[in-house]
Amino acid sequence: MTNLLPVDSSRVTVVLPCLNEAESLPGVLELIPDGYRALVVDNNSTDGTADVARRYGAEVVAESRAGYGAAVHAGMVAASTPIVAVLDGDGSLDPRELPKLVEELDRGVDLAVGRRRCSPGVRWPWHARLGTQVVCWRLRQRHRIPVHDIAPMRVARRDAIVGLGVADRRSGYPLELLVRAAAAGWKIAEHDVAYGTRTGGKSKVSGSVRGSFFAVLDFWRVIS
Repeated sequence: MTNLLPVDSSRVTVVLPCLNEAESLPGVLELIPDGYRALVVDNNSTDGTADVARRYGAEVVAESRAGYGAAVHAGMVAASTPIVAVLDGDGSLDPRELPKLVEELDRGVDLAVGRRRCSPGVRWPWHARLGTQVVCWRLRQRHRIPVHDIAPMRVARRDAIVGLGVADRRSGYPLELLVRAAAAGWKIAEHDVAYGTRTGGKSKVSGSVRGSFFAVLDFWRVIS
C-alpha cells in the first residue's frame, strides 16, 4: 500500500468499544493525546457509560449488536478522520502510547499494533496469556504474521481498514483483521506497550477462565 500524507493529531480518531466502562472511562479519556478525537461505542451498557463519555467530551455511537467486533466496526464506520486507532476503555492500556503507533504510518507501515508488556507488579492471568501465546504461534506459523500479541491497541488508515471487509463481529475481529491485512500485503509493525490492571469495572474476556476459553475459540475459528 502507498503511504499518504504525514499524520497530524487532528487526523486521528480513537475508537473505544465499551460495555459498562463508566468507572474506568474518565481516566482513559483524560489521557487521550491532544488533538485526537475520542469516539466511544456504547455496546449495550447499563451503567451510564454513554453519559460519562459525553461529559468528558467524547462523541458517542450506540451499537446494539453485542460483540467486540460489532462495536469496533461501528466505530470505524462512524469515524470521519483519515486515521483510526482502537483502544479498550478499561484503563489497562495508556492512550499516551498511541502516538508512537500513529508515527509508524509515516514510515510506510499499514497496520501498527501493540504488544502488551506487564507493568511492575501486574500479573497477566495465566489462561489469557496461554491463549494468546497459542493463537499468536498459529498466526506466525500458518499465516507468517510477525506478531506476539492480540492487544486491543492498533492504528491504521480508516478507509483501508474498512475496505478489508472484516466480517467477524465477536472476539475474532482482531484475528481476522490481521489475517486479511497480511493477505492484502499490508506491512504490519508491532510495538511494546505497557499493560496494567483495569482501573474499574469487570473484564469481559480475560478476567475468567471461561471468558478466555470462549475468546480463544473465536480466535481459532478465524485462523484455522
